Amino acid sequence: MNTILVVLLVLAGVALLLMEMFLLPGFGIAGLSGFACLGGAVVVAWVCLGRMAGYITLAACVVLSAIAIWGFLRSKALDKMALDTKIEGHVELANNKLSQDKDKDNDKDNDKDKKEE
Repeated sequence: MNTILVVLLVLAGVALLLMEMFLLPGFGIAGLSGFACLGGAVVVAWVCLGRMAGYITLAACVVLSAIAIWGFLRSKALDKMALDTKIEGHVELANNKLSQDKDKDNDKDNDKDKKEE
C-alpha cells in the first residue's frame, strides 16, 4: 500500500510541476503542491519503506521531473500553446514625433520673427 502511495505522489508531483511551468505560470499554488507531493513521496518512502527506498525515490523524483520537463519542451505541444502571430504594424516613435513638432514650432517662430522685422 505504501509503495502505491509513493508512486501516486511522485506522478502527481511531476504533473503539478508541469502544469505550473507550462499552463499556470506565475501563480505558484500548483508548483508548491507539486514540490509538496514530491517531498511527501520521499518522506513516505523513507519512513515506511526504509532508507534505501527513500534514496531511490529521491533519485526517481529528480530524474522523472527532468525527463518530463525535457520531453515536454521537445514535443510539439509547446508549439501549439505558444503565440505565433506576426504583427505587421508601424509605430511612430515618440522621440521622432517630438523632434518633428519642435522643428515645426521653430519654423513658426522664425516666420514670426521675419514678419516682425
